[in-house]
Amino acid sequence: MSHRNIAILIDGGFFLKRLPKLVNADGCDTVTKIADCIRRMCKQHIRSLTGDSNRQWQQHVYRIFFYDALPYDGKAHHPIDNRAIDFSKSDVARQRHELFDALRKQRKVALRLGKVNKDSDWTINPKYTKKLLKTREWLSALDQIPSPEGNSMPEETNLTLSPEQTQSLLKLRDLWDTLDGGTVSLGLRQKGVDMRIGIDIASLTLKQQVDTIILVAGDSDFVPAAKMARREGIEFILDPLWQEVNADLFEHIDGLQSGLPKPGTRTPPQELKE
Repeated sequence: MSHRNIAILIDGGFFLKRLPKLVNADGCDTVTKIADCIRRMCKQHIRSLTGDSNRQWQQHVYRIFFYDALPYDGKAHHPIDNRAIDFSKSDVARQRHELFDALRKQRKVALRLGKVNKDSDWTINPKYTKKLLKTREWLSALDQIPSPEGNSMPEETNLTLSPEQTQSLLKLRDLWDTLDGGTVSLGLRQKGVDMRIGIDIASLTLKQQVDTIILVAGDSDFVPAAKMARREGIEFILDPLWQEVNADLFEHIDGLQSGLPKPGTRTPPQELKE
């Protein structure tokens, strides 16, 4: 059996988001199990391409690159829950750091880490924004309150509300009561991850370090890199983890295959496109 040089590039954020949809909940609830899922996925990819089912599958692996971002470690005050949040101590940050430590110990695995920056302050979930904007007319009942003169405010204000106005204010109260901590989110943005993937694809290609690149990702940001790799004679395989593929990316790959079973099935992973 001929020796292959295969690089597997994994978009970590995408992989971790899709994984719970591909395996049972108890199959990815610890860092050890997540790392094992990554290993099994890579092993299946190598077997699909080489037909080598022995324990020496890693001899065909040039390197497994795992791309993600260091968790945001800042602090903020939640506007709805009225509590201070230290993001560096969150469950997400703890799990990410544990996963990174576990992957660093894996054979032929290289971490490529960007970072998460705060781009904006707290924002409301778009599906609630439209609802809240519609409540502006409900506040017409408060027009009866006289405008303050200077810094003075009336000691007492009596409002006479029609049934419609009363109902509108009650709806407004009920709407605000439905807002919880998940309604808003801090404007965090991942930086440097896609750039690292693109650079590594270019470097692996131009230095002729591999003959095949397997990219585990789900968007079309990597079309230029995929096109360049194919022009230089590199076989470019995409694993979208059973997510629908954008047509822009589909036409610039040599193959589409999955390293994990299809959601809702126990069937082994299979090639989807030759």
